[in-house]
Amino acid sequence: MKKGMLIKIEQDLFRVLELQHVTPGNLRGFVRVRFRNIRNGALSDQKLRSEENVDRATLDEREMQYLYKDGEDFYFMDTSSYEQVHINSEGLGDNVNYLKPEMTIKVEFYGEEPVGIELPVTVDLTVTDTAPGIKGATASAQVKPATLETGLVVTVPPFVNPGDVIRISTDTGEYLSRA
Repeated sequence: MKKGMLIKIEQDLFRVLELQHVTPGNLRGFVRVRFRNIRNGALSDQKLRSEENVDRATLDEREMQYLYKDGEDFYFMDTSSYEQVHINSEGLGDNVNYLKPEMTIKVEFYGEEPVGIELPVTVDLTVTDTAPGIKGATASAQVKPATLETGLVVTVPPFVNPGDVIRISTDTGEYLSRA
């Protein structure tokens, strides 16, 4: 099991939000997991022993284009059949910070129900606001916060200015380089 994975317990689908492996003294180890139920959005915490089996949900992936956001819903269009589907912001989680209109991504389906998206490893986003860099201050490695076009705030080096396009890691949410 790993963070972001979709698992099936009985008839419900859960997305793994956090997990921690615990080995208390001379007792058997277990995994403490925090889930979000995909269908109703409820959070739950569970302890899973090594003897317990958890089924990974088998998902179909379809290439889709992100169209627009309407309230809490994000709309995607299938690039082959032009069929549109929507996923709410709770189902997408932190992935909403990396979505740009007309971006092509893979949408995960469980049966006919869209349950999430798979982002590319990196995304290029434009800096909309950042503090000016301090000239001549090179005594230590400096960083400053920058707000990107999607609302995501990341720390960047002092030479990054508003209007620059930068590359962000979708796994860690960190600045990688200029694009």
